[in-house]
Amino acid sequence: MKCTCLTVSLALMTSAIAAQEAVPNERFASCMKTLRSAATSKGVPAASFDRLTNGLTPDLSVLEFLDYQPEFQTPIWDYLASLVDDERVADGLEMRAKWADALAVASARYQVDPATIIAVWGVESNYGRNFGKRPLLTSLGTLSCFGRRQAYFSGEFLSTLKILDAGDIAPENLVGSWAGAFGHTQFMPSTFLRLAVDGDGDGKRDLMGSVPDALASTANFLHQGGWREGQPWGYEVVLPAGFDASVSGRRDKRPLSYWTGRGLRRADGQPIAASDAAAGLLLPAGPKGPAFLVFRNFDVIYGYNAAESYALAIAHLADRIKGGKPFATPWPTDDAGLSRLERRELQTLLAARGYPIGEIDGMIGAKSREAIKAEQQRLRMAADGRPGQKLLTSLRSDPPGK
Repeated sequence: MKCTCLTVSLALMTSAIAAQEAVPNERFASCMKTLRSAATSKGVPAASFDRLTNGLTPDLSVLEFLDYQPEFQTPIWDYLASLVDDERVADGLEMRAKWADALAVASARYQVDPATIIAVWGVESNYGRNFGKRPLLTSLGTLSCFGRRQAYFSGEFLSTLKILDAGDIAPENLVGSWAGAFGHTQFMPSTFLRLAVDGDGDGKRDLMGSVPDALASTANFLHQGGWREGQPWGYEVVLPAGFDASVSGRRDKRPLSYWTGRGLRRADGQPIAASDAAAGLLLPAGPKGPAFLVFRNFDVIYGYNAAESYALAIAHLADRIKGGKPFATPWPTDDAGLSRLERRELQTLLAARGYPIGEIDGMIGAKSREAIKAEQQRLRMAADGRPGQKLLTSLRSDPPGK
C-alpha cells in the first residue's frame, strides 16, 4: 500500500508538534524534581509537595507578561486617570464606612491611617473585585522553570507551598495575578509569610476570603516598612519659573528650608512648614507637570510595588478619600487619559460600530486596542491603540452610519 506525499507530510507535522509539546513538559517535570528537593529542605513535607503538585502542568502564556509592567510603560496621566477616578473614590468612601470597625482595629494596632489602607485595597484589587484568575501554583511553577528570574519565582513557588501546607488558604481558592500576587491587597507569597496577620481572630491568615485579614496585613506591611503616623506622604507644590529640575529625585531628600529657599510653594496655598523634615522632589512628568515634595511615608508606599507612579496613585487616592482635590497642575499633554467610566463609554461606542469588543468593562485589552487603532486610522490620528480624550470626543460627535 502506497503513502501519498500529503499523508507523509501530515504525519511528520503531527510528530513534530507532539515533540515540541513534549519538550516543555519534560523540562517542567525535571524542574519539579529539583524543586521537590528544595521544598523538603525548606520544611515542606515531601508528601505535601506531591499532593499539591499532582497533575501540575506549565502555562507558558505567563511568560508573555514578564517584560510588561503598566506602571513603567503607560503614560502617567493614563495610569492615574483610571486608578484614581471619581468611581474609585466613591467606592473607597463606601468601603471605609462598611469596614470601619476592622479599619479602626488595624489602624490603632499598626498606626496607619484608614484612608491609606483603603487606598491600597482600591488600587490593588478594586476593593476585592479583581483578584486575578490564574492558579498560583501553575503560574509560579511555570515561572520557576522557564524564562528569566527563575530563582526569584522559585522562592515564591516554595512560599506558596508553605502557605497551602499550613492550611491558611485552600488550594482551590488560591488564584491571583500572572506573577503570583493574590488576595484583596495582592501580597506575594513570601510577603504573606513575613507580614500577613489574622485580623478577624479565626486563627487563619486568609487574604482571599477575609477583608479584616487583608486590611490588617496591609497595615502591618506599611508599619513594618517604617510608616510614620501623623505625617503626610507629601503634597503637591508649584515650581517657580526657570526652576532647575536637576535637583529633583525621590531619593535626593533635602530639608524643607532648601526647597522654600528655591521658591517652591504648596499648590493648595498652605505654607510649607518651617522644619528640618527631609523631602525629595518628585517630577513624574517632568518640570511642566505636577510636582510633589515627598517624605518618608511615600517611600513606604513605594515599597509595596517599587514604582513611583504606583505609589503616587495610592497616595493620591488616599487623599481623595480624605476629601482632597485632584491635582492643581494639569499633566503636560493635550490628550488626557480616560477614567474607567469614560473607557466603558469608549468601548460602547466602538461596539456600536461593529467591533468585537467583548465585555464592556473599562479594561482596554487586545480587542479594544485593535478597534481603537482602526478608528484612529479612519480618523487620521496616530494609530497607537491608546484610549484618550481626543478619540472619545471624536467618536461622540461621529455616530455610526453618519
